[in-house]
Amino acid sequence: MRGLRWRYTRLPSQVEDTLSGEEGNEEEEEEEAAPDPAAAPEDPTVPQLTEASQLSFHFPPRVTGHPWSLVFCTSRDGFSLQSLYRRMEGCSGPVLLVLRDQDGQIFGAFSSSAIRLSKGFYGTGETFLFSFSPQLKVFKWTGSNSFFVKGDLDSLMMGSGSGRFGLWLDGDLFRGGSSPCPTFNNEVLARQEQFCIQELEAWLLS
Repeated sequence: MRGLRWRYTRLPSQVEDTLSGEEGNEEEEEEEAAPDPAAAPEDPTVPQLTEASQLSFHFPPRVTGHPWSLVFCTSRDGFSLQSLYRRMEGCSGPVLLVLRDQDGQIFGAFSSSAIRLSKGFYGTGETFLFSFSPQLKVFKWTGSNSFFVKGDLDSLMMGSGSGRFGLWLDGDLFRGGSSPCPTFNNEVLARQEQFCIQELEAWLLS
């Protein structure tokens, strides 16, 4: 978790307006800065990359205001796709999948459904891919096909067409790949089409 530099921050829609009267007298500034022991707890939070909190702008509206929980991470649960599937059993909510490769590149996917074993592709048009290179790029559904997510015993695929996958991971969560695909009309998410996974996290909408 620390390697990906996650932190909790409030959704942009929940951020309060800047306090007025900043040019007021010193007493008013001290009163504003003083902690209020009776203050209400903060609104629900979402995981955000410190480098680009703007990722939350691309989440579907139904996600707004709900907390996220770290359901899987390789540093805690090991490098195993089967372990990822097990951690998702009984879950249905959207998942934010975030990876860091051997080059330090951070990228991943938002899935409208929990990651699971499947005979075919599943998911909805809310699913998208993203990459920080280093600025955020988001690749949303083009409408050309419905090849959103497919979970096999030995691989996980997101986005497809003409034998290519927008993002795929092997069963050991050690190697992966990314290619342009019709589902998302995406660029290669990593610096190269084949990469090694250094760390992976899966955040589940609570």
